[in-house]
Amino acid sequence: MTKLNAVNIIGGGLAGSEAALYLSSHGIRVRLFEAKPLWLSAAHKSTGFAEIVCSNSLKSTVETTASGTLKNELDALGCSLLGIARETSVPAGSALAVDRDKFSARVTASIEASPNIEIINKIVDDIDTSELTLVCAGPVCHDSLANSLIRLSGENSLHFFDAAAPIITAECIDMSRAFYGARYGKGGDDYINCPMTKDEYLNFYRELIAAERATDEIGGVFEGCMPVEVMAARGEDALRFGPLRPVGFREAGKPYAVLQLRRENREGTLFNLVGFQTNLKFGEQKRVFSLIPALKNIEIVRYGVMHRNTFINAPVTLSSDLRLLRHENVFVAGQLCGVEGYVESIATGLLAAINARRLIQGKQTVVPPRETILGALCEYITTPNSNFQPMNANFGILPQLVGVKKAERKQAYYVRSAKAIGDFVQNTL
Repeated sequence: MTKLNAVNIIGGGLAGSEAALYLSSHGIRVRLFEAKPLWLSAAHKSTGFAEIVCSNSLKSTVETTASGTLKNELDALGCSLLGIARETSVPAGSALAVDRDKFSARVTASIEASPNIEIINKIVDDIDTSELTLVCAGPVCHDSLANSLIRLSGENSLHFFDAAAPIITAECIDMSRAFYGARYGKGGDDYINCPMTKDEYLNFYRELIAAERATDEIGGVFEGCMPVEVMAARGEDALRFGPLRPVGFREAGKPYAVLQLRRENREGTLFNLVGFQTNLKFGEQKRVFSLIPALKNIEIVRYGVMHRNTFINAPVTLSSDLRLLRHENVFVAGQLCGVEGYVESIATGLLAAINARRLIQGKQTVVPPRETILGALCEYITTPNSNFQPMNANFGILPQLVGVKKAERKQAYYVRSAKAIGDFVQNTL
């Protein structure tokens, strides 16, 4: 057993909350440092833990997707937040989407109820490397913490800009110009679809690319969360091959473009614009998005926002067990370590907590096999890369399968992952 019998966790987002719940459930004392309510970033609105600021979707639950495969791995590892997400889910077809307020409230209640978690509301500006510490402050952490992490890692902190989509009221949707249904029938009536004719789309497109943006210089934009106006500027049909693709709707005839709206809460009183992350000024959002016929009377309750996301240069600063190479008592998890996505953040928070517990027990740290999504992510973010960018869960980072037909490949990836994580839990943990 190491002398370090308690763990500091900096940040109460998805990664930090998962880590805190895991460690506390195993009888380990946790000091959870959270800057809110003393300081809120531009992206955060509430003071609760595990606040979700962009889309409310944790992506697909289908096992033949990388996200579904990763969820299965987390279930095997004893993840807490996935269970809470399912309890607070809203209809979203084959995706796991949550009522973000209920989700945060449930996580917050669980953390506050734990006798092993001490909540400390403080802006951390100096990371104590003599104590076991998990830095999970998220991609919009306070500058003083980011500077401390830069000093410890010996590298400049990198960054890209991220965006969130607007949330609107259900009452404002003109259902005479919209219809219920999910693409290809996956999810029944979980989505509202807003079709456009060619003329309507072209008018919307022209106004969108000419609209005034809130930030002129947005630096590096992450491809997986691109502002809709930036995507549109790539070409007239870019949106029709992206979030407005008009396919999978047999009952709608042949619309030229279709915007999907996904439930934001269980009551169905709020909806978010799927794939419509934006950097437009608030007035421009209302003006331009009201050009979509079903949204002509649009009422926006939360406008889309743009914010800077920070992450470390993991390939040269981090080991695959998520510890800083220069300071082995310090773990970095969540989007700060170079993964992108809610479930990915939860996964790295859980792995960092598992390894912190093992160090307390006098055991070596571990990393799941490369055949798992989590193991492959850990390898990817710590492999030398001169143009490192955050990575989502995907099958492309896994070791390739040999002798498997293309049509059977995704299912084979899932089966191999399920066996690998099962063996890992049984023989290693």
